[in-house]
Amino acid sequence: MGLFDALLGRTKPVPADLDALFALPTAAITLEAAGGLRPTGIGSVCVKAAEGGDFLRAYADAQALLRLDETAEVTEFRDSFGYAWLTSMTTPDRLGDLVTALHGANSTFADAGFGPALLCSTVGFAGTVDGVPRRVALVYLYKRGAFYPFAPVGPQRRDTAFELQLRASVEGDLKIEPDLQRWFPVWDAPGL
Repeated sequence: MGLFDALLGRTKPVPADLDALFALPTAAITLEAAGGLRPTGIGSVCVKAAEGGDFLRAYADAQALLRLDETAEVTEFRDSFGYAWLTSMTTPDRLGDLVTALHGANSTFADAGFGPALLCSTVGFAGTVDGVPRRVALVYLYKRGAFYPFAPVGPQRRDTAFELQLRASVEGDLKIEPDLQRWFPVWDAPGL
């Protein structure tokens, strides 16, 4: 960072720590103990699609890594913002394998030079909390190097109070994004 960056208030982005995903199984135990939320077996990688053969090769390699788990169904989808979502759906008891597959897909994009195009990864959880069925995701933001919970409750509606409760539950297990304004909604996230 230079002098002008400091004067203009620009900050150096936090480098993504793809290994942070490996803390999710511990957070899953905490979520189940604290509130009855269990992994759904659904996880996604979201990347800004790019033109060209290099991106297509990285995308195909990431898909192939997700497909190494023969029990998983892998789907792809493009949202209204042009982001590509690669989703792996496996059984809920295979969270460790799911996290490893997501890490491999993310590393593939990063190693091919598309790390800055990675938006987030999501891992789904579901359960009944205080008599109310809930579906939530733990979202990892690459550009911030941190997680946040996302709890949709309907079309374009989220339960912020529940998200804050979830943050309190898992902040000992995961690095949580401190700026709540960066907890953007991922309405189109598969599995939610």
